[in-house]
Amino acid sequence: MTQAEDAKIGDVVDRSDMVCIIGAGPSGLAMARALKARDIPFNHYERNEGIGGLWDIDAPGSPMYSSAHFISSKTLSGFSEFPMPDDYPDYPSHDLVLAYLRDFAARYGLDEGIQLGLGIDQIDKSDDGTWLVHRADGVSVLYRAVVCCTGAQWEPNLPPTPGSFAGTVMHSAAYRDARDFVGKRVVVVGGGNSACDIAVDVSRVAARTIISMRRGYWFIPKHIFGVPSDVFAEHGPPMPKWLEQPLMAWILQRLYGKPERLGLQRPDHKLFETHPVLNSNLYLSLQHGDIIARPGILGTDREEIEFVDGSLEQADAIIYATGYRHSAPYAQDLFGDSQHPNLYLTCFSREHHNLFGGSFTETNTGAYIQFDTTAMMIASYLDDQSRRPDVAARFDRLIKADKPDLSGGIKFDSSPRHKGYVDGHAFIRYRAKLSKQLGWGFKDAPVISGRRTSPLAAAGDGRVAR
Repeated sequence: MTQAEDAKIGDVVDRSDMVCIIGAGPSGLAMARALKARDIPFNHYERNEGIGGLWDIDAPGSPMYSSAHFISSKTLSGFSEFPMPDDYPDYPSHDLVLAYLRDFAARYGLDEGIQLGLGIDQIDKSDDGTWLVHRADGVSVLYRAVVCCTGAQWEPNLPPTPGSFAGTVMHSAAYRDARDFVGKRVVVVGGGNSACDIAVDVSRVAARTIISMRRGYWFIPKHIFGVPSDVFAEHGPPMPKWLEQPLMAWILQRLYGKPERLGLQRPDHKLFETHPVLNSNLYLSLQHGDIIARPGILGTDREEIEFVDGSLEQADAIIYATGYRHSAPYAQDLFGDSQHPNLYLTCFSREHHNLFGGSFTETNTGAYIQFDTTAMMIASYLDDQSRRPDVAARFDRLIKADKPDLSGGIKFDSSPRHKGYVDGHAFIRYRAKLSKQLGWGFKDAPVISGRRTSPLAAAGDGRVAR
C-alpha cells in the first residue's frame, strides 16, 4: 500500500484496482483499518501535515479550540477493539483525543500509508466507471472507488448579522481561546454544544457574556448520579420511545428546574427530537449571573443589539456558533445537497457507483461507533464486488431502492441540520440485520451491540465533540 511514485504533473496514474481514501481524521482512519483487514489495496490522502482531522488544533481551518472536550464519555466512545485508555478522564480533552487517534493509527500501521500534506482538488467519474482523482500536486490517479472522509465541520454556516453592527463578527470555527475577549462584551449566538461551551469559556474573562438562542433546547448534564450520562443511560432498562421521552424529560426538569427561571426558553419540541446538548456548566453560569440568556437577535445599530423580546445589549463581539454545512468541495456536484447528501445508510451514493461518504452521518450516538461500522459496511461491499459479485449485485439493488425508516420512532426536528438525521440505535439494528442477510459477519462495537440504548447514552461526537 505504498503511495510513493515518480509521476509528473499532468500524468494519469492507473490504480484502478485500488481504493482512494480522502481524509485522515477518525472516519478516514476507521476506513483504512477496515480495508486493510480485508487486504483491499488503497491510497490514503490527507491535505494537512498531521493525522487527526479537526482534532488537530494546529491544522488550518480546524474548528477546535483550547477548552474543547468530548461530549460522549470515553467509556462509550472509541473504535471497536481499541477502547480509550483507562487513565483518560470521563470526557477527554481535545489533545487526548488527538493522541488516541494517532495511537490508533500507529497500532494498526495506518500512519505508514498516509500521504500527508497532499489534498484533492477534484474527482471525476470516468466513462468506464472508474474515478479520476485530481490531486493538488497536479497528478491525476484512476481508482476503482473513492471514500470521502473529510468530515462535515469544515464549512462554517455563518448567517448575516441584521443591521449595522460595528464590532467583531466571527464564526465559532475561528474561536481558539477566551483570552481574545478579556474585558469585552460578547454575544454568543446558538444553542448547541459549541455555543454553550464557548459562552461558558468566554464568561470567565469577558466583561459581560450573553447567549442568544432563537428557541429552547434540552440540556443534558455530563454526569447523572456520579457517572457519565451515557453510561447511566446505557445501564438503564430499555423503554419504548413513547415512555422514554416524557420520563427522561421529567428527570431533566427535576435536575435543572424550569428553564424560564434563568431566562431560557422552554423547548418547543420533545426530548431527542434535536441533537442532544450535553453541558453541565451553562446552567451553573446562568445561576451565577456570569452568562445572561436572551432570545434571537432582531437587529443591530453600531454597538447596540436588540433582541426579539425588545431587550437591548451593548456588545463588542458576536460569535456565531451556528453549525456547519456538509461540504466536500472536490465532489460537491456529485453529492448534491451540501446540508445533507442523499446517501443510502448515510454513506453509499445512490447515483454514483463506488462513491462513498464516510463521514456524513448525523446521529444521536457516538460518532466513532458509527464511523467504524460504516467503514466495515463499505469494505464488505467492496470485497463482495471481487469475491461474491452476486451479493454485491444484491446490495446494488438495495442502494437504489431501499429506504429504511431509521428514525427509531423519533420525530426529528425539521431544521436543516436534522435533514437526513438518524437514530443511532435504529441504525445499528438495521445494519446488524443487513450484515446477517448478506453474510458480512461483522458486528457493531461490542460496547453497545445486542441491546437497545437510549439516545441519551451518547450525545454524539461529531463537530468538536466535547
